[in-house]
Amino acid sequence: MTSSLTTLTAVAGLVLLAACASTTSTPEPGPPPPDPIYGPVEDAGRIIPAVPEAALSPRNRRQEVAYRTDEAPGTIVVDPHARFLYLVLEDQRALRYGVAVGEQGRAFSGEAVIPFKREWPRWTPTQNMLRRDPELYGPVRNGMEGGLDNPLGARALYLFKGGRDTLYRIHGTTNPFSIGKAVSSGCIRLFNQDILDLHDRVQAGARVVVLTEEESGKGATPPGRNPETN
Repeated sequence: MTSSLTTLTAVAGLVLLAACASTTSTPEPGPPPPDPIYGPVEDAGRIIPAVPEAALSPRNRRQEVAYRTDEAPGTIVVDPHARFLYLVLEDQRALRYGVAVGEQGRAFSGEAVIPFKREWPRWTPTQNMLRRDPELYGPVRNGMEGGLDNPLGARALYLFKGGRDTLYRIHGTTNPFSIGKAVSSGCIRLFNQDILDLHDRVQAGARVVVLTEEESGKGATPPGRNPETN
């Protein structure tokens, strides 16, 4: 009898230990905090979604880099062939943004100015787009109001040369996975979080330099090529 009681007591002790162990187990980790730069953003009553982590390769993230140039601070230098945009800072430094480049973006090089910029800009498809895909672009041939589905994204910078619109835009995007790539249409597009940042830093009248393919990599470190990271 004493042996049975001892056995029951031991079993009960094990049950109690198991119960205690279950109540003090490590809780499951929660979701990671939002990215401080590329998390969701509320703007003008709209919620811009976070940039998916899979689209945030090191080369696509906004970062300050060494950049050798004679251009004045505040100048934008676009390297469409390396798919980077630089905002020139003081002391041979620049903010570098990953960009996607469409066919219009590959068709322009040289210098321009930004006479104005727009928040949640209106977009109208080009005649080439309408000819190429009338079924897709025909319903919006007269233009599309700004919004989360608008191809220009949250902001647009308009480039003029000699007082005339070049039809070249630096703008946001509805497709974050296009950043860092050559795409079929559009000009120079950035993550919406990045075009918000660039829009706030750039003043009306800012100078823009768009490099040719032969000039691609100019000013980057190390010389002669654009690094993936810096």
